[in-house]
Amino acid sequence: MSATSRHRGIADDLRKRITTGCFGPGERLPSETDLASHYRVSTSTLRNALALLQREGLVEKIHGRGNFVRHPLRKIMYVGGWGTLDPWTAAETALRVTVRTAAVAARGHLTSMLSVPPDTPLTEFTCVSHERDAPHSLARIYVPSDLALPGLRQDSDLAGRTLTRFAVLAPTPSEIRETVSARLPTPDEASALQIHPGTAVLAVTRIATDNATRVVEAALLVFPGDRVDAVFTTHHVTDERPTQR
Repeated sequence: MSATSRHRGIADDLRKRITTGCFGPGERLPSETDLASHYRVSTSTLRNALALLQREGLVEKIHGRGNFVRHPLRKIMYVGGWGTLDPWTAAETALRVTVRTAAVAARGHLTSMLSVPPDTPLTEFTCVSHERDAPHSLARIYVPSDLALPGLRQDSDLAGRTLTRFAVLAPTPSEIRETVSARLPTPDEASALQIHPGTAVLAVTRIATDNATRVVEAALLVFPGDRVDAVFTTHHVTDERPTQR
């Protein structure tokens, strides 16, 4: 049997043991050394088998701790136009959002995203949502420092205040422009979301402007592809002016 067939066979056996409840959600799998010994294969072959299960979302590897059976994660709904979550998801107490803030200077892509000169003071909000202990989504939001709400400038856990939307502005912007793409995560994103580097993510770049066309918020949102559905709705405006006779 080839090495490729062998690691797929091991993945099939582990998958069956997980789906039949032999290994329950949140349970740590035996060490890679013990599993390799059990299946009489090299550690590299065993890791290839685990990588298949990681990409399928059945197993997650936590650095320094081992491989764990993932809890089934319910998808959240990203509603295009303002980054809201559907109300049913937002009411779920198991989903919480932590926020870290930092003062940064506009550099590189941030200058073009926010249409500001280099070194313009910005407030950066790094938001990570969790379901149980598993990261669910990542957002990096940048706001000109003069627009950031004072109460959001300190590190905090804002579960009750930020759960219903990935946004930190008080006034509603006049225009939202979103660019959506599917791609592989960066190393930092894979680490923050605790996902395999080969797991596809849904990436949203959102630019919000006010009535004077000033960019008031730029956001980079990243969701593991198996944990989100995105919905975008177009409203058609009907011209109801009276017909001239």
